[in-house]
Amino acid sequence: MSLLKPFSKLPGLNTANILLVEGEEQFQQSLADALVEETAFTVNVRLAKSLPLPLENEESRPRIDLVVFIINLTSELSFQSAEASLKYLDPGYFLGKVCFMVTNARNASVPTEQLDAVRKLAASLHCPLLFAEDQTPDGVTNAAERLMTILKVAAGLVPMATSLYLSSLTRCTVPLDIDQPSFE
Repeated sequence: MSLLKPFSKLPGLNTANILLVEGEEQFQQSLADALVEETAFTVNVRLAKSLPLPLENEESRPRIDLVVFIINLTSELSFQSAEASLKYLDPGYFLGKVCFMVTNARNASVPTEQLDAVRKLAASLHCPLLFAEDQTPDGVTNAAERLMTILKVAAGLVPMATSLYLSSLTRCTVPLDIDQPSFE
């Protein structure tokens, strides 16, 4: 078991590498297909159910510019898998190279505690939290466009912008009263 390190390899020219981590792989493949349609630069998408990544092909693995944890709010296992995978990331990734993407947030059967737990996790790690509609093609396209904006900066393809700066602008924050009990 080794940590995934953001700066252990050199970046590729006009290339961005993204790792999509989703335990259930429902949304992962359609999002990957939408991401590789970018034409201005090469986008390499890696898929994983969880971390750590296997050691056998570590030498040939490119530098990962952005790690995206996809969490399905209707599945408690999805959140637990993402939370367990975080310990296999080098702390350098939390300087603007990690993002959380949530699906099924509009589902009426999702308890509010589940969404609050994801928001607290993203806020505690100072990471962006994106919401995605995974049921429609337009929702997948919109999610890919939002991820592409973050990926371009994380890969160093946007002049005068750093992923740490973008992360400070887009990070998830939790209101101070989220830990307070409601009196409804």
